[in-house]
Amino acid sequence: MEPFHELADEIANLEHRVSDAIFDTLREQVRSGGSEQAKELERRLSKVRRSLQKAEMLLRASSED
Repeated sequence: MEPFHELADEIANLEHRVSDAIFDTLREQVRSGGSEQAKELERRLSKVRRSLQKAEMLLRASSED
């Protein structure tokens, strides 16, 4: 099913963007001495990234059926 494959590609792209945001947040933590706000943002972004990875995996599995 091509539409699922296309959605999985879009989700993979979002996951990469979230990963970039995580690295930016971590870089800021190092510069600022590890503020609590940055740590909490990094935790939330990590959860988002994992959820996107799961969604991509499910869509790719659906497109293989």
